[in-house]
Amino acid sequence: MSDDDLTWQHLSSRYEEAGLMLFEKRIDTLRNPRNGQTFDRLVLESVDWVNVVALDAEGRSLMIRQFRFGVGYNTLETPGGMVDPGEDSKTAAARELLEETGYTSKNWHYLGAVEPNPAFHNHLCHHWLAKDVVPTKAQDLGDGEAITLEFMAQNDVRKAVESGELKHALALSALARVFPIWPMPFVQADP
Repeated sequence: MSDDDLTWQHLSSRYEEAGLMLFEKRIDTLRNPRNGQTFDRLVLESVDWVNVVALDAEGRSLMIRQFRFGVGYNTLETPGGMVDPGEDSKTAAARELLEETGYTSKNWHYLGAVEPNPAFHNHLCHHWLAKDVVPTKAQDLGDGEAITLEFMAQNDVRKAVESGELKHALALSALARVFPIWPMPFVQADP
């Protein structure tokens, strides 16, 4: 079966009011190329996102902790957020790093992008590396944010991954592009 044989025919799209803060709810009607049946499929439209691996002069990663509503607890992750209209991903990464942490960098490297969940998301998450970050000003958090900061050496990040403390998929993806964060093969302790 070729890639063309896997491509579903797009028949129509409609938007539905969903009251979602970060997404637009779109329903696509598509035809299955294998059997000709039609299905409605949910697509959550969003702007692109960014995640930043921010390293200080000692090579420690600037990590953030914040409460995440979906899981209902505080998570350990890399700084990041949404690309605002008119921004490119680098501009958004620098802005998010400054807002969430108060740190800046003059040494940026693009690490590529991932699809957060292509089953029903239409956007990308761009990963950036900021080297030699320095404090520039106080955090500038939005009304809906509460974030604490901590620097972690590579070994500490690895221990957080191995223990399951650090399990934010997009943060793991970004961090893994900078340094080895888990042993191969990765085996996590049973909960």
